[in-house]
Amino acid sequence: MTLQSTSRRDWGSHPPLLHPPYRSTSLRAPTRPLIPIARSLSESTGPVYGHESVRPLDNDLTRNGRVNGEPLGERIVVTGRVVDEDGRPIRNSLVEVWQANAAGRYVHKVDQHDAPLDPNFFGGGRCVTDDEGIYRFYTIKPGAYPWGNHPNAWRPNHIHFSLLGPTISSRLVTQMYFPGDPLLALDPIYLGVPESARGRLVSKFSIDVTEPGFALGYVFDIVLRGRGETPFER
Repeated sequence: MTLQSTSRRDWGSHPPLLHPPYRSTSLRAPTRPLIPIARSLSESTGPVYGHESVRPLDNDLTRNGRVNGEPLGERIVVTGRVVDEDGRPIRNSLVEVWQANAAGRYVHKVDQHDAPLDPNFFGGGRCVTDDEGIYRFYTIKPGAYPWGNHPNAWRPNHIHFSLLGPTISSRLVTQMYFPGDPLLALDPIYLGVPESARGRLVSKFSIDVTEPGFALGYVFDIVLRGRGETPFER
């Protein structure tokens, strides 16, 4: 199966295009009615993503950026299933993640947060869902960081997710948060999601996923459409 589905999109699960407390939406939200554009053959047939796009260490962010040692921070395992509204697995879909390091800093020239970069942490990874729709990443728990949206604004700890189906037009993007984070109650991006759907963006701690002596485990399932669908960025 792929990211394509016959189920209807539940727009009530997603944040509005314009949410004034999230200031940048005022700059990028459309001011005129959207115009549907028919898909061309190239958008419907390619490119195709799959196992050939993934290298052996791509899903292990604790190892794929090493230069001369271990990355700093709390090691975690993040896993879950990508499914449709009826719980059927979405197989062979490319799942990509990117995140800040343990100090709340991205490896990106635009990020000028006064926090240290970690020379052994790249902050990005990818894997492909298996026959049960399961993905799995090893990484470092990301730190919070200031983002200038309003006075004393800090983003909660989060990991960005991108899911790709068989074509470039089937990409979905979302964010995963951590349970018990006090910044969630103050974050306009999280609060922009309808209240009934916010919990779907918060991972669940799992002692069963936790690896003894190595890393705490978190489960984050992703539902593509219909009942209980995961909120996505538009």
